Amino acid sequence: MPGMAASPAIFEYLEFPDTIAVKWLSWIPPLTQESLSDYALRMCQRITDKRPVLLGVSFGGVLVQEMAQHLDCKKVIIVSSIKSPNELALPMKLAQKTNAHKLLPTQWVKNLETLALFVFGDRIKKRVALYQKYLSERDPDYLNWAIDALVHWQGVTPTTELIHIHGKQDTVFPIKNIQQPVTLTDGGHAMIINKKTWFNKQLPELILAS
Repeated sequence: MPGMAASPAIFEYLEFPDTIAVKWLSWIPPLTQESLSDYALRMCQRITDKRPVLLGVSFGGVLVQEMAQHLDCKKVIIVSSIKSPNELALPMKLAQKTNAHKLLPTQWVKNLETLALFVFGDRIKKRVALYQKYLSERDPDYLNWAIDALVHWQGVTPTTELIHIHGKQDTVFPIKNIQQPVTLTDGGHAMIINKKTWFNKQLPELILAS
């Protein structure tokens, strides 16, 4: 599951052995005032395999944790994400109480540079054009829903093994707030794209491990 506003194209550099059947998921339009839990339940309708391994990036990592509440999963892997609201960055924690995020003019999604910095972090400031193809979900209603769902996420109790992979250079969810992750020293928030060598070696091993 890709991150907020992103398409499955963010996984284009990942390679898996034939022993792993991969299904790329994409965002669906949220219903009016739909809870993240209800959204996750609808997304689960796309999962037909028994005991899947769910992998999600950033806000997609939050979503797959919610999906795992409704599925019998072998394990859940999250990348550049959070496991609880305690791991949110300080501005997002403040927004929980002030709802300041609702003042954001989400029409700014029409500005690709601004959206790219919001989704991927400031390490890609000079590479916005490269990421244009990755940002497929630019509908303001979707972004309003997604930002609100992330800011007000209360977390869930894991129902299966949870593996958290995080970059020490992540500027969206700073590493200082993250508890017990598998770390990439030079990884940023967009490392699922630009650290393919590490992921292509490690992900299959993590997925297939019993």
